[in-house]
Amino acid sequence: MVDESEEDDELQIVVDTAQAGGRLDAVIAAVAALSRAQAQRLIEDGHVTIANAAASKSTRVRAGDVIDIVVPPPEPLEVTPEPIPLAILFEDSDLIVIDKPAGLVVHPAAGHASGTLVNALLYHCKDLSGIGGVARPGIVHRLDKDTSGVMVAAKSERAHAALTAGFADKSIERTYLAITSPAPPAASGTLRTLYGRHPTHRKKFSSKVTSGKHAVTHWQRLEKLHEAALVRFRLETGRTHQIRVHASDHGWPLVGDPVYGHKPRDARLADVSRALARQALHAATLAFAHPASGARLIFESPLPEDMQRALAALTDSSA
Repeated sequence: MVDESEEDDELQIVVDTAQAGGRLDAVIAAVAALSRAQAQRLIEDGHVTIANAAASKSTRVRAGDVIDIVVPPPEPLEVTPEPIPLAILFEDSDLIVIDKPAGLVVHPAAGHASGTLVNALLYHCKDLSGIGGVARPGIVHRLDKDTSGVMVAAKSERAHAALTAGFADKSIERTYLAITSPAPPAASGTLRTLYGRHPTHRKKFSSKVTSGKHAVTHWQRLEKLHEAALVRFRLETGRTHQIRVHASDHGWPLVGDPVYGHKPRDARLADVSRALARQALHAATLAFAHPASGARLIFESPLPEDMQRALAALTDSSA
């Protein structure tokens, strides 16, 4: 629905009875084939009016309301394409799925103006520019710099909208493998907490807050190790650092985590942590419906070599 020419794209919606009572941002997203976040940005930037009057994203529309929308063209993208190798698991005209290595930053930010996944995607995908905004083209979710594994990026507006909606309504399934120390206290469980900024360390997040968003993480202990365990996590929500925070706040942080972990007292664990030089976290599977065909796609990434070495070093025959 976004026109990539220099002209603004204008759209008018007349609210029908089926749409009546819905939130303005949701109605725009559904009709204009935009993501909810894109619709909200248009409203916040003053590009949406109802009967020629400004409105808020939470406005409830009524039957007969006339919604005028002006979609400006994407801003010029100033991120430079770079020939960074990508491990591509799947690609078509709508999306690209990659196996991200640990150490690769997803999008440009302070201190990382180049050498990011976005730089690599812009070089590889000539039609990616403008999708999802100027700073993070095609990015609908992310992995931390030092988390490895499966990621998907959008190459079309319809894919961006569908994937964004899939993450929001939890229809996209994600599982991760991690090494925690110590082992979780039971074979499996679910962590349901509030989630927000840490009250004193503003660059960190916490699940021990009195107000915030809800966060849900399901976990299963796969193998007991020396003073540790291999654990599978399944995300129901996708908060920043969610697995790392949930595991740490419940007493079994990820091995090697420089932010939420602890310095191991055990010599073997200390050696493994130093060798990893990152949190022991890997995005193992990603499953979702293709935005065009609706076919169910499942992608898997094998455990990377550094985590395989860590597992071998922590294998305890007495466990």
